[in-house]
Amino acid sequence: MAGVKRKQSEPTRDAGDKKKRARPAAGGKDAKPAKLAKKKQSSEELIESDTTESDTGFYGTSAQDGAEEASDSDVSMESDSEDGGVKLGGDKKESKKPASGGDKGDKSAGGNLTKSGSNSREAHQKQKQLAKERKLAKPHGDDIHRAKKIWERLRIKSAVPKDERQKLLTELFGIITGRVQDFVFKHDSTRVVQTALKYGTPAQRKMIATELKGTYKSLSESRYAKFLVGKILVGGDEETREMVISEFYGHIKRLINNPEASWILDDIYRGMANKQQKAIMLQEWYGPEFALFKSKKTEETDATLSNILEKTPEKRQPIMNHLKNLINQLIQKKMTGFTMLHDAMLQYFLNTKPGTEEATDFLELIKGDEEGDLLKNLAFTKNGARVVALALAYGTAKDRKNLLKVYKGNIEIMAVDQWGHQVLLAALDVVDDTVLTTKLIYPELLSTTSSMEVQQEKLLNLALDKGGRIVLLYPLSGPTKWLFPGNEDQALLDEIHEIRKQTSKKDPEVRRKEIVRAYSPSLLSVVAADPSALAESSFGCQFITETLLGAEGDKTEAVNAVAALAAGDPNSEGHISQASHGGRMLKSLATGGHFDPQTKQLTLVDPPLNFHNALYANIKDHLTEWATGPSSFVVVAMVEAEGFDSKDKVLKALKKDKAKLEKAAQGTEQNSKDKGDKKKAEKPVVSRNAGSRILLEKL
Repeated sequence: MAGVKRKQSEPTRDAGDKKKRARPAAGGKDAKPAKLAKKKQSSEELIESDTTESDTGFYGTSAQDGAEEASDSDVSMESDSEDGGVKLGGDKKESKKPASGGDKGDKSAGGNLTKSGSNSREAHQKQKQLAKERKLAKPHGDDIHRAKKIWERLRIKSAVPKDERQKLLTELFGIITGRVQDFVFKHDSTRVVQTALKYGTPAQRKMIATELKGTYKSLSESRYAKFLVGKILVGGDEETREMVISEFYGHIKRLINNPEASWILDDIYRGMANKQQKAIMLQEWYGPEFALFKSKKTEETDATLSNILEKTPEKRQPIMNHLKNLINQLIQKKMTGFTMLHDAMLQYFLNTKPGTEEATDFLELIKGDEEGDLLKNLAFTKNGARVVALALAYGTAKDRKNLLKVYKGNIEIMAVDQWGHQVLLAALDVVDDTVLTTKLIYPELLSTTSSMEVQQEKLLNLALDKGGRIVLLYPLSGPTKWLFPGNEDQALLDEIHEIRKQTSKKDPEVRRKEIVRAYSPSLLSVVAADPSALAESSFGCQFITETLLGAEGDKTEAVNAVAALAAGDPNSEGHISQASHGGRMLKSLATGGHFDPQTKQLTLVDPPLNFHNALYANIKDHLTEWATGPSSFVVVAMVEAEGFDSKDKVLKALKKDKAKLEKAAQGTEQNSKDKGDKKKAEKPVVSRNAGSRILLEKL
């Protein structure tokens, strides 16, 4: 709102009179000279701009403050200027034409404008004074004014010393205690209460929360006071949260459709409510009876729709209809970002039978959002991502194509999201058109059309991200435990793997190989360009290992680039052999395959990687240092690897330095670093090199 809009009332004239006076007949008695009319218009415009142009109101409040106050009573301003010929709040006076012999300064346009501008400023000052008087005349006006002055000081923490802040808080709580409800429903004074919550003690915060008991539903519907509800919940204890959240029970359906309350309600559901409170809120989506009749506090509320329908199968149709209607209302209103909505959609989807009209209509509802906001929002919540994954699994080839196209341009964001990457994994596992998935996902993730520097940066960021690395490595390594640190990803994949047996035609292994073949050249080219940045971290080394072992195509350049990282003195600071993750990577690549913990056997890649030969060319001048150093198992892996051409040369070179190997194998005494226990600190610790011991046995 730009500012205070003046209301010029003319009670003695109707619309017809105004029209007549505004447009007199040419040459008539009431006709005004053109010059004077122009002056009058200029003066009015100047006053109008002077009163509406300001963006701030009294005491630093916004222009909207003034607008709210102006609604209480009309603004009346009056100017005594005869030159301007303006009277606000009454009839307009016609200006008299200056005498021809008057002062020259009065004749100039500049002189008239100066007087008009001065009168305008005076009128504006009168308006501000009237606004101030109206504020102070309202109930608790003086207290609100004092509280806002204190807030002006408190709101910038760095500007107020701690001692002074405590005095101001004491004064502030002296004003608001017992009258908090009088402050919270106005956008300027509610800030005062929010500041009191921010700096107050736990007891003071609880006092504010208790005074507002019974008003939280109304506060959540207020444009400004809804933020106060959030602050109370964040800073409150368990008892306070229960008191606040319980006031929303029975009103979920109405509040979730309210443009103001819906956001604070979903914030409570997503971040503040416990399991029991979430279940009570979600149950109200199933019908009016769940809003009216609540379980006893001693009983645990179950919002799982399948359990409810199992107990009361006769209520299935009304519950499903009510749930679908509420879901549809929010989707049609474009209010699709709510976690509660996504949870409700999952409950509905899980209780539809595949192939039925209910299931088909629900899929059409998901696809029906032309702008794609629904699908984009679903991908970033736990149950929302599951809804999209199930839609991909149950959908037809055309459905899958249409669903995936919505995410074009958002693939990178989804890949690094806690839940968004699950949608990409589901697409890789159920879409038979691998050309579609590989062209949609990997070019955007790896920026294949950009320069090599950009590709390296993208790959490094993804390889080091917990979610991003999953999307890159899943086709190469499969659903291994080390790739999925939690159970959520594996559980979702197991679910859609069962579904795809009925809905997908392509063999899973054929699909996986086609995907690997499509994006392997991009991975290998980036690794071949410069693997040093990746090799600095554990995740990066693991990524290099899986790429060289699992990718398809010519790996020669990538193998040589990684092997070159081992060149130089292994005892030098920062060398790759000094890092445990670096040694593990070189050892795994030297063996040429994956170790299967179930069969206890090594599965070699085909065709052979031959990394051991490239590695030997870079470390042959420092074999003894490698064999007696922290990464001695790299040399053990080379000697034991199949197809290693220089095995005899390595053993012959190590035999010459057998004494060094024996010394490393026997170990050296080191002082314990445990200073807490004197007995342990005095006892020497023997450090033995197990890799050196194994190499001695092979000599």
